[in-house]
Amino acid sequence: MSKTSRRVVSGVLVIVALVVSAGGALGYLGRLTLVFDRHPGKALAIVAEVPGPPDGPACPIDARYFDEKPDGLPPEVLKAWQALRSKASEQGVQLCLNDGKRSRQQQRKEFDEAVKKFGTEELASRYVLNPPDRSMHVLGQAIDIQPIESAKWVEKNGGALGWCRRYENEQWHFEYDAGYPTGGCPALVPSATGS
Repeated sequence: MSKTSRRVVSGVLVIVALVVSAGGALGYLGRLTLVFDRHPGKALAIVAEVPGPPDGPACPIDARYFDEKPDGLPPEVLKAWQALRSKASEQGVQLCLNDGKRSRQQQRKEFDEAVKKFGTEELASRYVLNPPDRSMHVLGQAIDIQPIESAKWVEKNGGALGWCRRYENEQWHFEYDAGYPTGGCPALVPSATGS
């Protein structure tokens, strides 16, 4: 092997080592996740890792809740959220986004906290889905609205804009689907587990 060939091979090996090291460091820091995309054409693997805000300013009409920014919501969901909030405002109703987009890590943390609160994984899963990939918050399709009076307005008026309440035990949880305005809201299920 000539001296030039050895330099080229050595250079390529150094570049490969740097790329692998950078990928490993990013993975360790939680900035890169390599997962199988089960939905070709949809960036599920990327969306599931996008974190939402962990909190926000206090809700102006009820300081017990946050009013977080809608960061991390996919563009069509963000647009639907803005339309919902605008329509509510036109009717004198203020909506506080108490919880929106979550990453898998944030969902796991929510579940762990629910286990501490409710005492068992079974009870916790009625309010916080586990594994995280099952959560519409992780997929960026769900929001939690507070206070409850505002959530009641969304339940009554949100379907026309694509937002439907999904669970009997969570008055605050709404999911977006572009088909809801024409197809109507699906029937409520008892809880996030379906039972």
